[in-house]
Amino acid sequence: MTSNKHSALLIVAHGSTVNPDSSAPTLEHAQEIRHREIFADVECGFWKEEPSLRDAIFLFDPESIREVYVVPNFISEGYFTQTVVPRELELSGRITRRPNGQIWRYCEPVGNHPLMTELLLKRARDVAPDVDPAETSLLIVAHGTDLNENSAVAAKRETEKIRALGKYAAVLNVYMEESPLVSDWRKLTKSQNVVVVPFFISDGLHSYEDIPRLLGIVVAAVVDRGQPGSPPPATAHGEIFRHNPYAIDDRELFYAPSIGTDPGFADIIIEQANVAAKS
Repeated sequence: MTSNKHSALLIVAHGSTVNPDSSAPTLEHAQEIRHREIFADVECGFWKEEPSLRDAIFLFDPESIREVYVVPNFISEGYFTQTVVPRELELSGRITRRPNGQIWRYCEPVGNHPLMTELLLKRARDVAPDVDPAETSLLIVAHGTDLNENSAVAAKRETEKIRALGKYAAVLNVYMEESPLVSDWRKLTKSQNVVVVPFFISDGLHSYEDIPRLLGIVVAAVVDRGQPGSPPPATAHGEIFRHNPYAIDDRELFYAPSIGTDPGFADIIIEQANVAAKS
């Protein structure tokens, strides 16, 4: 996308009132895009944090900003991208013309872009650079359950695309709360090496604690939480990702940060805006 001094980018995300790391990747991607000077302005809006989605309507001066590209930083289409964001931003469809003359273009969520497959492969390589993929199983972990059905579908889609490449011994989509369960990884895989990538926008309780417990990582790490001067818990703010590989049942398990923390998401956000600009 070429530089446009009359356009702005709004990245919208869920955010959280209890997890400060929830908005961090979105803010970091926004900062990276600002540095590239493609848009006259780059801002973020959140459902559960400030600035709110409703306030985001007023972030851009209609005199200088004629177009606003809205990119949802979500893994998949769903309730938030189809209902909450359009309602809060008062969007009437893919293209909305404001009374002040601004044109707002509503883009596809980042998780729908074909580059997502490449990012998942890159993350798997980064966390386990020295293992042979042919002797490795790759697990893509989503939440599961009917409350988040579309993310489960997205995880399955990406799994099928990576499996078709024939790089890994096995590629499985697994879930926290529905079958196939991530907690059954020992039964589901036969390879010596297992790489696990959480299919989430940001790191938080799921990636720091829930999934590691289901994998058996927390028990395997044996970190002393109670002694003064002891190292931080394995589940604390990224510490869990710094102890790879984990030796569990004579196998090696590599655990990656959530896919949404990858810097490559900045490229996907720009690409989604680029697609909307051409439509």
